[in-house]
Amino acid sequence: MRVRLAAGLAITASLTLTACASIIPDSQEPRATAPLVPIAEAENAALAGVSRGISVGALEFSPGDAGTALASFLGSCPQLLSREDISGLTVPNDWRGACNAAADWPLDDARRFFVKHFETARVSNGAAFTTGYFEPEISGCRTRGPGCEVPIYRAPPELVRAWQDETPQEERNGQLLLGRYDAADKFIPYYERAEIEDGALNGRGLELAWAADPIELFFLQIQGSGRIRTNDGEVIRIGYAGQNGREYVSIGRVMRERGLLGEEPGQYAASMQGIMQYLREHPDDGRELMRLNKSWIFFRELTGDGPLGTLGVPVRRETSVAVDPRFVPLGAPVWLDFERDEADGLWVAQDTGGAIKGANRFDTFWGAGADAREIAGGMSSEGSALLLLPKGTVARLKQQQ
Repeated sequence: MRVRLAAGLAITASLTLTACASIIPDSQEPRATAPLVPIAEAENAALAGVSRGISVGALEFSPGDAGTALASFLGSCPQLLSREDISGLTVPNDWRGACNAAADWPLDDARRFFVKHFETARVSNGAAFTTGYFEPEISGCRTRGPGCEVPIYRAPPELVRAWQDETPQEERNGQLLLGRYDAADKFIPYYERAEIEDGALNGRGLELAWAADPIELFFLQIQGSGRIRTNDGEVIRIGYAGQNGREYVSIGRVMRERGLLGEEPGQYAASMQGIMQYLREHPDDGRELMRLNKSWIFFRELTGDGPLGTLGVPVRRETSVAVDPRFVPLGAPVWLDFERDEADGLWVAQDTGGAIKGANRFDTFWGAGADAREIAGGMSSEGSALLLLPKGTVARLKQQQ
């Protein structure tokens, strides 16, 4: 989870990080030509249509780029070798040769590893769109006090998955709904953002920590993971622990529709920074805007390396990318070429996000710090994408069509 929660105006989050809802407005969707099955209708990459791309050796990536991608790919191998690939492109055994070789392959010779073990594949026409997400750091406290009065909640025990009583039996397929049981033992939707902000969880002892700024916490929830820096210098790393099951609304998209974002006089920049500026300069309207996003993210404290992506492995700056697993096998390397050159290069699909949906939709991870915030907050770019799949995969897929 780029809930991965990042950006078409959305930013990002993951299960453990779930990349991602997005911050940047969805004003730039990738152009498309007719694939095997229209992308909007295709259930996965195999049905959207896959064609062979250029050779891996023809891709222009540096030894350093290859080395970091190899390290992240190796970290993903346990999942690649055990998870079902819902993209329809591979089965676990397809990755065994590359994963076995990666275990002993020198990082300074990583380019040759990718050339030897992989071929490129284009899903649909390869037209891609990317946003960015990062690990935000906000001010806060372990305990409530002056200047630290915005609760950061753990996941409540009554938040469960079930079917609502009125859901017909024939419609009970797919994933169960998130909600809670009321006093009459009826399954109902969980509290939405406004209800939680108004005190629905007060007095429960669910507070993990307290934030200093509700706007900063709002965007940390969109990212799905982050750090809390306390007044005494302690850094508390928190990660995604659950979501209330209520709908995510991109306030950036709403602001664009209302004419608040753009390049005209009086409009705010279509970026995370522009959105935050508006929220601070218009506190009442900004509060109501944030409440349109009924989704609420719960957190847990993380220890050790991190932040963690959907695969349960640490995501790395300029290496890890959030994807829709229906169109990219989680753990697979991907080659990205965008109008924004910072996003070009070799990445590894290690995360997902609530706003990261569809073929060739990506959310690049930029780490922590001021520059990460700046790049991710403004990342919104079109380009092209190639998947790196074990050699022989494309030929097998063609035979199956």
